[in-house]
Amino acid sequence: MRGILVTKSLTKFFGGFKAVDNVNLTLHEGTVTSIVGPNGAGKTTLLNMISGVVKPSSGRIYFMGRDITGLPVHKIVRMGIARGFQIPCVCSNLTTLDNVRVAVLSRMGKLCNMFKLVDGDGEVYSKATEILKTFGLYDKRDLLAQDLSHGDRKLLDIAMAFALEPKLILLDEPTSGVSSSEKNRIMKTVEKVIREKGITALIVEHDMDIVFSYSDRIIVMYDGKIIADGEPEEIMSDRRIESLLLGCERL
Repeated sequence: MRGILVTKSLTKFFGGFKAVDNVNLTLHEGTVTSIVGPNGAGKTTLLNMISGVVKPSSGRIYFMGRDITGLPVHKIVRMGIARGFQIPCVCSNLTTLDNVRVAVLSRMGKLCNMFKLVDGDGEVYSKATEILKTFGLYDKRDLLAQDLSHGDRKLLDIAMAFALEPKLILLDEPTSGVSSSEKNRIMKTVEKVIREKGITALIVEHDMDIVFSYSDRIIVMYDGKIIADGEPEEIMSDRRIESLLLGCERL
């Protein structure tokens, strides 16, 4: 398998603090990779650099063979990288359907004509409703996003990222703040879509039950560095790693 995403010596300073320290990472197409580690390990900062939210202090990022280092977010999205957030990034005063329609319009390059097209564009409506059905949100299509449960808001945020039809999706704590039953509902839905569409996923997650259940590969970060990288069985059996992950729910 070739690397769909490659980082070389990726480093990020915030003032004198080194948040990410010389990270070399290769993601293979169609795989689900989870990043774990205690708070402050550099996990979210790494996602922020890959998605263009922050620029690296040094190092390079390559996506599908192209150097994307320092490109703005909108260009990275157009190239095929989408992002889901720890705090759902949805429009609270729009309906569930309209949130997804906005994402579809953005992908189709029609966002500048949103108010003209959103009600009359059958293609947009069809694609949005298909996505809602995939994520189990169709019956809640007319609810305002602010009236959804926290778990459904999480799913809506992820559905909007999938509406961009990415080749690589970055998810930051997709199950944080939800009940155990909702965690599995969210991850079963996400994994089904990822596997069916062959999307590559990089997920930051604290719940180790979720990590071990859904990951092909686990990367452990500590103090900005990658200190372990392997299949779930390898990471689970490494007692050295267990002592470093006391901030996670379970290892």
